[in-house]
Amino acid sequence: MVSSKKQAGFTLIEMMVVVVVIALLGSMIGPTLFKKVQQAERTRIAQDIRVIEGALKFYRLDNYRYPKQSQGLDALMSNPGDSQNWNGPYLEKAPNDPWGEPYQYSNPSQHGKDVDVFTLGADGQQGGEGSEADWGNWNIK
Repeated sequence: MVSSKKQAGFTLIEMMVVVVVIALLGSMIGPTLFKKVQQAERTRIAQDIRVIEGALKFYRLDNYRYPKQSQGLDALMSNPGDSQNWNGPYLEKAPNDPWGEPYQYSNPSQHGKDVDVFTLGADGQQGGEGSEADWGNWNIK
């Protein structure tokens, strides 16, 4: 009786070709994907800041001024105590930036607005580029 054994499977060359093709696809798609991630971060930041600015405007309508620097954005969620006309909460919960940090608030503004609402980016420090850039109500579109 003659038994013929035929090996089934992939050769090393075939596996290497598949790995090279996957690497080439990844190198072409990767930069586009990272651009979309940064674009999504900026879009989310712009939406969050607009929501906070809207709540700040309602606060100002009721109290005739924006919250003090010491009160911060917390004054939108609970009465800071010195606001007789407080009619909130103006926000149910303060949103966090895409990196999980709370948005910053500055009164008076350092950028020619009524107040500043901003994030320091992924690094949490002033300045930077890309995801580490500072984004605020003065430079969002």
